[in-house]
Parts: sequence; structure tokens; C-alpha cells
Amino acid sequence: MSDMNAVSITHESDALKRTIIGLFPAAVAMVYPFLLQAFHVAVSPSGGSLPAVRIAGAAILLVLAFAVPLSGLVSAYWWTCAPQPSQQPSQSDLRARRLAYASIAAPPLFVFVGVACGYVLNLLALQLSDVAIWIAIWLAAGLYVWFGGDQLAPERGTHSTAAWQIAHGVSAALITCYVLFHLTNHLFGLAGPEIHAEIMKTGRAVYRAPLIEPVLVLLLLFQAASGVRLAWLWSSLRTDVYRIFQIGSGAYLAAFLLAHLNSGLIAARIVYKIESDWAWASGAPDGLIHGAWNIRLLPHYALGVFFILGHLASGLRGVMIAHNVKVSIANRAWSAGLTAAALISTAIICGLCGKRI
Repeated sequence: MSDMNAVSITHESDALKRTIIGLFPAAVAMVYPFLLQAFHVAVSPSGGSLPAVRIAGAAILLVLAFAVPLSGLVSAYWWTCAPQPSQQPSQSDLRARRLAYASIAAPPLFVFVGVACGYVLNLLALQLSDVAIWIAIWLAAGLYVWFGGDQLAPERGTHSTAAWQIAHGVSAALITCYVLFHLTNHLFGLAGPEIHAEIMKTGRAVYRAPLIEPVLVLLLLFQAASGVRLAWLWSSLRTDVYRIFQIGSGAYLAAFLLAHLNSGLIAARIVYKIESDWAWASGAPDGLIHGAWNIRLLPHYALGVFFILGHLASGLRGVMIAHNVKVSIANRAWSAGLTAAALISTAIICGLCGKRI
């Protein structure tokens, strides 16, 4: 009898430890705004140039801010691939895994909350901090994990995702031209805002045409919704690092698309009646680095570009394997795609921060 009690106590202790570990992504996400605020303070001297110590401190803070969504990706990998009591995860473990995926999207979600609070709270005449709302959201997410329970989650098969995968892939193919044009347009920001504006003007003649823009917006919304659906289904299965990255980047992109549409279409064009041009994107006149609010756009944009191209590389890898290309070749293509994504993301951010060639 005592042995059975000991086993029961050990099981409960292990379950409690796993639940506490599962709360880590929510705790890290709650710290995210404060890292950005601390960075802003570090790069905002009262006068004169920044001392080397403050520059080093600011760099560390910015690295930690970028580490928040990346730590979510690591957590998702751990919850998916780490040893567990059974092949099928418990409800609590599955919720922790999904919370980890959600935390990857912290940068675009924080932008979405900030922009939405800006016009919704003004409309309702409420005095609430977007940071307070942010913390409340992640506290609720933590409670969702805490009360998950140790009963096994229902088993799912991959067959239920086939139709969604096809629809998601078709939608992606239709909007890829727009996405690649949009990124190329931003790359030309390295040559100056004027060249960016000329290219954007040419593109907008097409994608803002009355018959095209509504279809494009619907496709983007469907891409986000179908991506969330697929991420929800696939997150319940044990899989490899390539699929984990695909799910995580998809979660980021779903939030990024919603944040971008909310900022550019609803807030800029409908609510505030301002032009979503280079000055708007780069946070002029303060800029992305020195603007107290704008600093949240830096990881939002940088990881957005990286995950867009990385997600496309993941999709290409899947297509290559489905067409009997050697897995080793497909994996190398995926790695090359991620390297290119990181370089392109860095170039675009340099342009947005004022660098010119």
C-alpha cells in the first residue's frame, strides 16, 4: 500500500513539474514588452553619444527580445520530442505544447494588441495600458495550461488534415507572387524611400485594384485561418524538427498577417486616414530604434520576413519529398532557404533603420 502511495505521489510530483515547465512560454511572453522598453531606455540618452556600456546593454536586451519567440520554438520542440509517460500526450502536456507555439507569435501579437488598443480604447474612452492587457492575455493562457489535467488527449490522425493542406497550399500559391513582390519592394528601401515608393506605386496599381484587393484580403485571411487550423491539428502529433519549424513559423505568420492587415488596412486607411508608405513602415520621424512604441516593430518585421521565407522553404521541402526527391537534398534546400531568409530579413531591416547602398 505504501509503495502504491509513493508511486502516486511521484506521479503527481512529475505532473506538477511538467505543468510548471509548461508555463514558461507564457512567463517569457509577459516579459517581452519590458525587454523592449528597457532597450528603448538604453538607446535614449539625455544628450551626447551613447557610451559603450549602454550600447552593449542595449544589444543584449534586443537579443533577449528576439530570444522570446525563438525560445517558444525550442519549447515546442521539447514538448513534441521529449520523452513522455505515453505516446499520446496528456491534456496538460498538449496545452503546454500549443502554448509554446503561440508564444512564437509574441512579436506580431504584441503589435496587434498595441494597434487595436490604440483605436478601440480611444473609441470606448477607456484608460488601459496595452501592456496590462498583454499580461492579462498570457495569464489566461497560463491558466489554460494549468487546468489541463493529466487525462490523455484524444488521438488524431493525419488524414484529417489532407483537405486543409491542399486548400492552404493553393491559397499560398495564389498569394506568393504578392508576398515576393512586397518583400522585393522593401529590399529596394536600401536604395532609398523614393525608389521604394515608385515600385510600390506600380504594384498598388495591380493589388489595390477594386476587383483584386478584396480577393487578396480574403485569401490572406483564409491563409491565416487555415494555417491556425493545420497548426492546431499537427501540434497534437509527435513529429520531426522540420514539421515543428513549419508549425511554429505558420503560427507566427497567422498572427503577422492579422497584425499587418489590422495596422495597414483598418488602422491606417480606415481609422486614421494615413498613407501606409515608407515613413509609416519605418516609424518616421523617430524610427524603429528610437521610437518608444516603434521598437516593437523591429522584431515583428525581422522575424516576419524570416518566417515567411522559412515557411515557404518548409513547404518546398514537403513538395520535393512528395515528388521523390532525396530527403537529404530536400533538407539541404530547406537549410539554404532559411539562410537566405535570414540574410534577406537582415537587409530589409537595415533599410527600414536608415541604411542605404
